[in-house]
Amino acid sequence: MFNSKIKNVTAEEAHKLLSENSEFVILDVRTREEYDGGHIPGAKLVPVQILPMKLAELDKYKDKPVLVYCASGGRSPRAVDTLANSSFKNIYHLSRGISSWRYSLTR
Repeated sequence: MFNSKIKNVTAEEAHKLLSENSEFVILDVRTREEYDGGHIPGAKLVPVQILPMKLAELDKYKDKPVLVYCASGGRSPRAVDTLANSSFKNIYHLSRGISSWRYSLTR
């Protein structure tokens, strides 16, 4: 499923990457309700079900590092595959989703 342009990262690794690189685009692929309950600061909500229809809007981020996450890592691999198959070059996947995130969230 995952190819070389996709890196699985832990919450700790993701937090470090985000703090070191302001270029990161963060995609939350959960539902609106889940997102409203708390998300990583700066995350854009693009539910996995509508991601294919939003690719044109996301096109400007193809060359930027993109962190993708869902609740526990079940839905995000589908989103990661969609992005990888759409020429996104630098994808980071939060392995166990936001459930493993021990840092501040925004509501």
